[in-house]
Amino acid sequence: MNPAKVRRDHLQNLTDLPNIGPAMARDLRLLGFERPEQLVAQNPQTLYDRLCELTGARQDPCVLDVFMSVTRFMDGDEPRPWWFYTPERKQNPLSEK
Repeated sequence: MNPAKVRRDHLQNLTDLPNIGPAMARDLRLLGFERPEQLVAQNPQTLYDRLCELTGARQDPCVLDVFMSVTRFMDGDEPRPWWFYTPERKQNPLSEK
């Protein structure tokens, strides 16, 4: 969902989260998540690494930005577009660049 349209009081489906459409919702389900609240306190790098392992392919690094956006949102940050997190990801030596 577009971050500008996210309502914290209406988080029932994964697609109610910022930056999550049908394809990313499928990836989150592959990782074992069915509800937004399950993403509280999750590590976005761990999610990214697990997704790469489960799919047998290196995912686009922007997927990590999306994971950063939703985990931070679920931990209390405001909804932001995924590209807000790109500079932070690029500064992290452990992330995929």
